[in-house]
Amino acid sequence: MSRGYRIGLLGSGKGSNAAAIADACAAGQIPAKVALVISDVADAGILDRARERGLPALHLPPGKFRTKLDEQAESAYITALREAQVDLIALAGFMRILKGEFLRAFAQRVVNIHPALLPAFPGLDAWKQALEYGVKVTGATVHFVDQGVDTGPIIAQRTVPVLPGDTAATLHARIQEAERVVYPAAIAALARGAVKVQGRQTVWT
Repeated sequence: MSRGYRIGLLGSGKGSNAAAIADACAAGQIPAKVALVISDVADAGILDRARERGLPALHLPPGKFRTKLDEQAESAYITALREAQVDLIALAGFMRILKGEFLRAFAQRVVNIHPALLPAFPGLDAWKQALEYGVKVTGATVHFVDQGVDTGPIIAQRTVPVLPGDTAATLHARIQEAERVVYPAAIAALARGAVKVQGRQTVWT
């Protein structure tokens, strides 16, 4: 009997995207199960969202660096995810840059959601960047994670209009609504084996 497709979720915050993914799995919209939820923040909401749903939830300290995992922490994350036998790792508001050894351990198996239409507005506070630049359309991007910052191959995007009178908060709220639609849909396609990477391109089959 197949053990099924298994997802690991990493997050640092409230866990709204993680909850959307977990609920889509439970509803059968994603042909997979959430095998493990890890946070670098002991009291992060994502751990509460996981426990409310009866999912394995783990706090692993990030170590001594502010923006990335130190070597010991990285090793602990890799070990925990391997023990959970995850097929895919979905970052859901994980506020640390993943580098070298982690990405080699899970090559082309780490995905992220970014609150803009990449390659426009990479990095932090992308919705504020979009608003300040004056674009009429922004959105959300699901992409593979590589060694750069928000530079991996794009899997899926969903557009969000920038409305007259938008503030950073109102725009961000609508982008988050789009994220909760496009992220589970993209993960479902990955779980079905319907996404292939060809160089910089991803092809849905």
